[in-house]
Amino acid sequence: MEIPAINLKAIVLVHWLLTVWGSMAFLPRSYAWGNFSVLALGVWAIAHRDSIDAVVMFLMGTVGTILTDIVHIGIYYPTRDLVILDVLRFSAGMAILNLLLKPASCFFVYQMYKERGGDYNVNFGKWFPTVSRTRDDYQSIDQQDQESARPANPFNQAQDKPARAY
Repeated sequence: MEIPAINLKAIVLVHWLLTVWGSMAFLPRSYAWGNFSVLALGVWAIAHRDSIDAVVMFLMGTVGTILTDIVHIGIYYPTRDLVILDVLRFSAGMAILNLLLKPASCFFVYQMYKERGGDYNVNFGKWFPTVSRTRDDYQSIDQQDQESARPANPFNQAQDKPARAY
């Protein structure tokens, strides 16, 4: 099954809009600061299309804001016999929707990371996930092939054939 291509601009735009709406009423300033900082990393990843660092920083920041959003919404959600105003209800709904969309965004950003050349693979072992780098394609510097023992021919011409005269 083919994974649909989601544009990084669309991901950043949707999370920016939901963060703006989510921080309208009941959440503290730290919610807005954390999410807008991560969105700035997303803008950096958009601006530098070949940068692996920008995408991995945006990915790790998004994972971090998943945890902080759970804490912010859990602590600051109005619960006691308060009449929930429409603005509070809308703001809470947008913050929760933003939180629910972040794991899917992380998945798509991880796919972009792999497309840009990132090579970290997450291996979910029996108990804990481990991160490993595969180095199967690398050759050792210590070992020399028989082909490299011959002198290099910089013009890729055959040694036995004379050059053509024009």
